[in-house]
Amino acid sequence: MSSKDINALFLGDICGQPGNRAVFMGLKQLIKDYRADVVIANGENAADGFGITPKEAANLFASGVDIITTGNHVWQRDEIYPMLEKGKNIIRPANYPPGVKGTGTASIKVKGLEIVVINLQGRLHMSTIDCPFRIGRELVQTLAKSNRAVLIDFHAESSEEKEALGLYLDGQAAAVVGTHTHVQTADERILPKHTAYITDIGMTGPLMSVIGGRADLSIERQLTQIPIKNEIAETAAVIQGVVVSIRPETGLAVKIVRFSKEMGV
Repeated sequence: MSSKDINALFLGDICGQPGNRAVFMGLKQLIKDYRADVVIANGENAADGFGITPKEAANLFASGVDIITTGNHVWQRDEIYPMLEKGKNIIRPANYPPGVKGTGTASIKVKGLEIVVINLQGRLHMSTIDCPFRIGRELVQTLAKSNRAVLIDFHAESSEEKEALGLYLDGQAAAVVGTHTHVQTADERILPKHTAYITDIGMTGPLMSVIGGRADLSIERQLTQIPIKNEIAETAAVIQGVVVSIRPETGLAVKIVRFSKEMGV
């Protein structure tokens, strides 16, 4: 890895107040430890587990996040719609139909290289929206120019769909990282044509929980099959994600490192 490489740090789905506290307490040290040049975080669960409001977005930016990606829960807090409309540094999946509020891409200049982030949403076991493969490829082909690197947050349920998209865009994007399941996978790797890939970067939120929610409520749902409302677990948090090292000359990845750190807050 060259000292000139650009390190992009991705934070897994920020879940409720435990996740927000973990970012506030731990992100600056992570940036220092991994020499991160840019930070991307999935914030669709930042507001009590469902959606995000301007307050949480502002706090994440103040803590060191550069670009916030989201997913299917972003629509649950309409207070965020004006920020989505501005489309500068908080984005929603790009493969929603035309006319939907917001935009699916954002960019930031880092050491002379333009980093472009694309947000996509899967369709298997989720809402049937526009094709993430077609939309993703169209965007990458439009955006992948010289002196530019493309990073993709693929917010999807299916491991099959995530792996397929990673290989479909191998060599065109610097990274395809999965979000949404809140369970970090151990399959991080550099694909043959130098795209960094991981099926899911995990969750930034309460560690002793069921994907961020109270375990007792989840267990009761399984036992009774009654749709009991979920609540965020108030336990010590974990901060999870990956760091992708990008070679400026090619705009592609040379390394991906996965991290999971218990915060004790």
